[in-house]
Amino acid sequence: MLKGFEVLETYLARISGVRWADIVEVMILSFLIYNILVWIKDTRAWSLLKSIIFIAVLLLIAAYFEMNTILWIVNNLLSVGVIAVVVILQPELRKAVDELGRKNIISSLLPFDVGKNSVEGRFSDKTINEISKACVEMGKVKTGALIVVEQEQSLAEYERTGIDVDGIITSQLLINIFEHNTPLHDGAVIVRGNRVTSATCYLPLSDNMMLSKDLGTRHRAGVGISEATDSLTVIVSEETGKISVAYKGALSRGLSGEDLKERLREIQNKPEEEPRKRIWWKGRSKVEK
Repeated sequence: MLKGFEVLETYLARISGVRWADIVEVMILSFLIYNILVWIKDTRAWSLLKSIIFIAVLLLIAAYFEMNTILWIVNNLLSVGVIAVVVILQPELRKAVDELGRKNIISSLLPFDVGKNSVEGRFSDKTINEISKACVEMGKVKTGALIVVEQEQSLAEYERTGIDVDGIITSQLLINIFEHNTPLHDGAVIVRGNRVTSATCYLPLSDNMMLSKDLGTRHRAGVGISEATDSLTVIVSEETGKISVAYKGALSRGLSGEDLKERLREIQNKPEEEPRKRIWWKGRSKVEK
């Protein structure tokens, strides 16, 4: 295999002076530039990029007609302009770095997390049923609720804003927490695994202008935490009693109890059951699930 690469590199060097490493380098740069452009298009940097292109055209015109005063001003303001761009795009740059960290490139190549998840996954089927049951019951009596389910990214910084609970998840516990006029009803509950870790937690509000204007603070907080982390947030509306789910910055509204269970199963990360072989006394084997 290695010899084949050497032959190909020698052939490319003979015909055009291009090395195999040059081709790989071009592919890597093309991939990076493409992803940067895709990222820019979905952020405020897109309008800024168009402004920069417009300014660059004006500078070319100024250079062509030798407008030395304009060129002198630009040369002295260039370093300040770079800093200004970084300050303006700070939220977008932070989000891009967060998304790069969520991809878990290294962990996907090296199996460091082998055996980390139990047989029941990130949380058990019982936890799914208890959360769904609690949300349906609270929806019937229009009790507002905000439940954040942690995944890979830690929610410890948001836990510190609330009160420690550390209790096994049951529908009765969740209903009691969000009951009106109780000490813990205001704020969000954070769920890690099969336990409620903290209550009355403060969450960041989403500044997404595309969200419906009839959504209150509870829904905007649910979308906000889903934009900042990889968590899934369950919201029960105090006005309508409807169940919503916020995940990856998107809000799904008007879910039923079964719909909610299905959304929770999507992030449960439960390993598939492998077929087991049952050996018969005659020496034959039969595959069963």
